[in-house]
Amino acid sequence: MKKSKYILLKDLEVYKLARELSKIAWEIYQDLNWEDRKTMGDQFLRSTDSVGANIAEGYGRYHYLDQIKFYYNSRGSLKECSHWLEILSERGKVNPEKYKQFKTVIEKFSLKLNNFIASTYKAKNRQ
Repeated sequence: MKKSKYILLKDLEVYKLARELSKIAWEIYQDLNWEDRKTMGDQFLRSTDSVGANIAEGYGRYHYLDQIKFYYNSRGSLKECSHWLEILSERGKVNPEKYKQFKTVIEKFSLKLNNFIASTYKAKNRQ
């Protein structure tokens, strides 16, 4: 039996990094008090979780342009969670170590996501 070249979602590097962002975001969120969770934390957590959710949804689509649309949504959510991270940091609500850890993963993820989008375009053009 011939092995399939299909890569499982859980094995995609870009998806693994998105999940890592969600894990760190949850740790940041748990350290917030109730008021901070409601004013900033909920939106921070929701936008961060949306990064991976959009990768997953796009990966489950069968048409390249449909996939790419969700990957762009993921990039937009990444910008939103970065915004909320900066707000939380400016207001002294984030542990500096967690902030740095989150920013490091964002940098890796951003590069991987842009490459993933480009490779999806290339795959579309090869068909």
